[in-house]
Amino acid sequence: MPPIRLHDLRHSAATIALDAGVDIKVVSEQLGHSTTTLTRDTYQSVTKRMHQDAADAVAKKINRKRRKAG
Repeated sequence: MPPIRLHDLRHSAATIALDAGVDIKVVSEQLGHSTTTLTRDTYQSVTKRMHQDAADAVAKKINRKRRKAG
């Protein structure tokens, strides 16, 4: 296995927590950041599941609009 830096583990932990729905403020405080912006911009990676969830949410919204209009 390739070497893993402590920073890599920190990044992974933050990404997993945010993906699991942990509030950004909680993750930010756990990491010792002064702002949630720093946490979001530095540590949150966008996962494939996040992309899929976003697409599903848009499709659901469109389908609701179609049913109301139809």
